[in-house]
Amino acid sequence: MENTFTSGLISLQEALDKMLAQTAPLTNAATEWLPLTESAGRITASPVRSPIFVPPFDNSAMDGYALRRSEFSADKIFPVAGKAFAGAPFSGEWPAGSCIRIMTGAQIPEGADAVVMQEEAEVTDAGVRFTAQIEAGQNIRLIGDDIREGQEVLEAGVRLGVAHLPLLASLGIEKVEVKRRLKVAVFSTGDELQPVGTPLQEGQIYDTNRFAVHLMLDQLGCEVLDLGIIRDCPVALRRAFEQADDFADLVISSGGVSVGEADYTKTMLDELGEIGFWKLAIKPGKPFAFGKLKNAWFCGLPGNPVSAVLTFYQLVQPLIAQLSAQSDWRLPPRLRARAATRFKKTPGRLDFQRAVFNHNAQGELEAYTTGPQGSHVFSSYSLANCFVVLERERGDVAVGEWVEVEPFNALLKE
Repeated sequence: MENTFTSGLISLQEALDKMLAQTAPLTNAATEWLPLTESAGRITASPVRSPIFVPPFDNSAMDGYALRRSEFSADKIFPVAGKAFAGAPFSGEWPAGSCIRIMTGAQIPEGADAVVMQEEAEVTDAGVRFTAQIEAGQNIRLIGDDIREGQEVLEAGVRLGVAHLPLLASLGIEKVEVKRRLKVAVFSTGDELQPVGTPLQEGQIYDTNRFAVHLMLDQLGCEVLDLGIIRDCPVALRRAFEQADDFADLVISSGGVSVGEADYTKTMLDELGEIGFWKLAIKPGKPFAFGKLKNAWFCGLPGNPVSAVLTFYQLVQPLIAQLSAQSDWRLPPRLRARAATRFKKTPGRLDFQRAVFNHNAQGELEAYTTGPQGSHVFSSYSLANCFVVLERERGDVAVGEWVEVEPFNALLKE
């Protein structure tokens, strides 16, 4: 049952559904052809098809001997007519009743239809005797067995990484067509904020949020315009929003979206676009703003560092994937684990607590807290490898109870 502190809040899923329903992949995004060495983190703009067969020829899966199966009989001695190596195929005459010594990856000699592994061969002065039955096609990797010429190997919308680029290199593909990077403008608001490296005066704190958001945007492959810290001044704030809107596909600010903060922020955003100020039923991260400026989409993150990172992770990250037309983006699946420590929780909001999960001595998945979960305790991210996601109406969790674990993806692990 909702109380006065949680009434009127919208769920995380409702917020995400609204954001994704209003947005679509950018249609004005240009593409470019890049060398593979410069393509890591970029998103394919069109399907990639193989220009060759893989493997490009029939080849041996074993070190052994190639022969014509029709010539095989038990106890028969096969003279060795020559050798075939990877990159150096057998090219001489191949007399009937003989075999060819062959190495793994070497091209199958014309006419051979079986390779016998060397462990099933007895070598004598007269030749080789095979000690096992032979089947047609054994230990032969056929042309195109992995990839056919013209086959689609990557669809459009794939974010290129270690699992993809070596594959393209193995196909002899030198360049790939990718979408231009999403343009994102970022800034923080607040008179209390100071840049990292500047001595703090009384009542001041370092601008953690902008630094964290910039890092995450870099990891997501965005082109970032960092407008720095904007003081609590309507003129300066308007100028920052207008500059950001002129440059970006997406504008992200932190601070100034909570109830009770400067009214001119909300008034100004209402003048510059259509922005919704939401109270999310999550902890940490209740205040959040989303909408459209004249040109760019806008996300307003909470001022507390832990809340800013969580709302970016849960809401902005999937939004960026959609705007970028990244088809393969998804969060890791959630897992069930036993609580190895107590988790404190007040009913009313979906709670994302920073935690560590692993397998115990019995092989059972368990999770334990990183300690205090306040929205100012940013050190909890460096200690954690997951969120323990506690249901909205759930209370305290005792040791041994089942909890839902959401492992961090690369954005928080790297």
